[in-house]
Formats: sequence, structure tokens, C-alpha cells
Amino acid sequence: MTTDFDTVVIVNDHAAVTGGQARVAIDAACGLAQAGKRVHYFAGAGPVDRDLQAAGVEVTCLNRPGMLDNPSLLDAMTSNLWSRGVARALTSLLERCEPKRTIVHTHGWAKSLTPSIAPVIAQSGHRHIYTMHEYFLACPNGGFFDFQAGEICQRRALSRSCLATHCDARARSHKAWRATRTAALRHVARWPRALRDVICISETQRRVMAPYLRPDVRLHHVPNPIALPQAPRAEAEHSDVLLFVGRLSPEKGAVLFAKAARQAGIHARFVGDGPEAEIVCQILPEAEFTGWRDAAGVAEQMRIARALVFPSLWHECQPLVPMEALAHGLPVICGAWNAACEAIPDGAGLILQDRSPAAWANALASLARDDAAVTDMSMRAHANRNQFATSLSDHVGELCHIYGNLPS
Repeated sequence: MTTDFDTVVIVNDHAAVTGGQARVAIDAACGLAQAGKRVHYFAGAGPVDRDLQAAGVEVTCLNRPGMLDNPSLLDAMTSNLWSRGVARALTSLLERCEPKRTIVHTHGWAKSLTPSIAPVIAQSGHRHIYTMHEYFLACPNGGFFDFQAGEICQRRALSRSCLATHCDARARSHKAWRATRTAALRHVARWPRALRDVICISETQRRVMAPYLRPDVRLHHVPNPIALPQAPRAEAEHSDVLLFVGRLSPEKGAVLFAKAARQAGIHARFVGDGPEAEIVCQILPEAEFTGWRDAAGVAEQMRIARALVFPSLWHECQPLVPMEALAHGLPVICGAWNAACEAIPDGAGLILQDRSPAAWANALASLARDDAAVTDMSMRAHANRNQFATSLSDHVGELCHIYGNLPS
């Protein structure tokens, strides 16, 4: 049964665009306001994005420092584990909203807000839905990725083997703190088991998170809004550049690409930077490194490349870079373990099951020498470039449909 609502409370860590999660939350808030809804945006960390103010969104920003931004280690460890101040502020906001006509939509809590928001939402009587942008509802480090081993973690979150393993990108003590916070989320806040309605952004994410959600959860597949370029097809077959775009960090697989490129003897170009830049350069000194580029600069690199190599090693939920590359007509090489494989039209790229440099080297070499195959892949990619494009208005329309059908 469809029910009316006129108010939406968006709950998210940041009130400014700090990444894809905040971008989606802020865009949705603005889109809902433009659709005539009264929108409150509740955030832990500032500053407040100008788009929110311009759209008439009412913002409550607590200006809390995140775990890594707090100069006091003791305060960071305690206040980012559970915050009574956050709970009081959210309670005050929700008490001003009519439960029968209000939807609460949570996008993120792990960077600033803490698990303390969960009991407040549960006790408020408001209809609620949660969008998963990563895996913090279950995994202490949010990615089901063992940064020390450089591989996807197969352990059950918070199991004995999980708690005994140092998998964090930082210190073992940071893993212990994150595990404590996840235990508080699960056993005190009762998330994710208490969540009845959850939005997933890819099939990969749904599959990974299914064991941690309640059996009767209502899962809604709502991909993030994506505006893809409407550009002429890049003549990929005339280039010899195999392109990597992104952060040079362990989970992104830049080292895997470098090792494979060295074995295959191909022309590699890295657009981006990060902590593994020096290692990548040592492995493949002949590679080109452009550093970070803005959106126009990335598009320019895609127009003159032969293929995009997307060797991300974790269960990436809905990566944008492969979709942008496909829209330009670039074939994409990726692993079957992340959601990039869901975006590749049939015959428009290569999806690998093997994480070994040798397997990736074989794939790179085959693309480097076969112009006819690259031409065919490029044309298939470009012909299907709108397959995964979702406008903000369509995204907001889907949200409103789901909101209207949330049970009281």
C-alpha cells in the first residue's frame, strides 16, 4: 500500500562532497527538495556543501572531527565509538518531524556519526531505509579486504578468525578499535539485523552482504545516479596505451597491473597517485605517470587509450571509472569479484577469474596484438553506453516510489 510522505531526513557522515557516498547523498537531498519535498540533511562533519543551501535543504551539521582528524587520540577513540551528543542531536531533529509523513534515509555513519544513530531511528517511529555504499554494516574495515595480505577476506566478520587477524590498512590497534565499534553496531545498535529495508547498489554487494542481513529484509536495487559522457567512440584500436585510472593503493590493484604489464611488455599509463606509486614505478619504470587529472583530463586520456585496465582487488560496489570508459568505447579488463564486471556489455571487455599477474599478462597481451578484437569490443561498448546511465531525476523518482511503499 502506497503511503504519503512530505518530509525526508537524509543521515550521512559528511555535509560536503568527500567521495562517492557523500555525492550521492547530497545529490539525492537536492533532487528531493527540487521535487517538492521538505528535506533535512543531518551530518556529523562539515563544511556544508553549497548545493544543499541552494536547493533549500535544511542542514544540521555537528562539525565533529572524524577519527583521523581529531588531535586527541583518546577523544577520537571514545567519541567515534559511540556518541551521546550525536544521538541527542538526531533525537531533537526527529522529534520535530511528523512520523506518519517522514522518511529517514541513512547513507553513512562510520566516518563521523557512530552507531549511536541506530537506536534513535528505531525508537522514533519513523519509516527508515538504509543505503549500503560499502560494507561497514558487517565488516570492521568496511571492505572485506585484508590490507596486510592484499586480498579479499573470506573470514566471517567478527568471528574468532576475524578478530585474531590484523587486516587493517593501519595498525593492529586500529583493527581492534574498529572491531569493537562493529560489535557495538551489531549487539547494541542491532544493525544490520534490525534493518527491514535496505538499498544495495549492485548485485556484487547484495551477494557479499546477504549472510549478514535479516532473512526477511526487503532489498531494493537502486544504482547510484550516473551521468555518462555522450562522446564519439574512441578509436581504441589505433592506440597502444593500456590505461589505469585511480588511486595507487593496495586494494586498487595497481601493483598487479604493473607486474602484468611488465610480463606482457605493453605500454602502460597510470592516471592517479597514491601510497603505492613508488612501488609501481620500481616494478615498471618505463610506464607513464600523469598524476591526478580532473574529469576533463581523465576523459581526454580515455579518448586516446586502447583499453581500461581495472584490476581492483576488493568487492568494489559500483565503480564509476569502468562505466565512463565503456561510454567512450574503451574495452574494459576487470576481475569477476567486483561490480565492474556487471557493467560490461557482452563482448565489450574481458572478465578474469584469476588474480595472478600471469593471467592478467595474457589478457593484456591478447588485447595489445588483436586490433580486430579491440575494434569489436570498442563498438559494442559504445553502442551500449547508456545501459547503466541513470539521471538524478530518475534516481529520485525511484527513491520516492520506494519511500511511498515502506511499511509503517
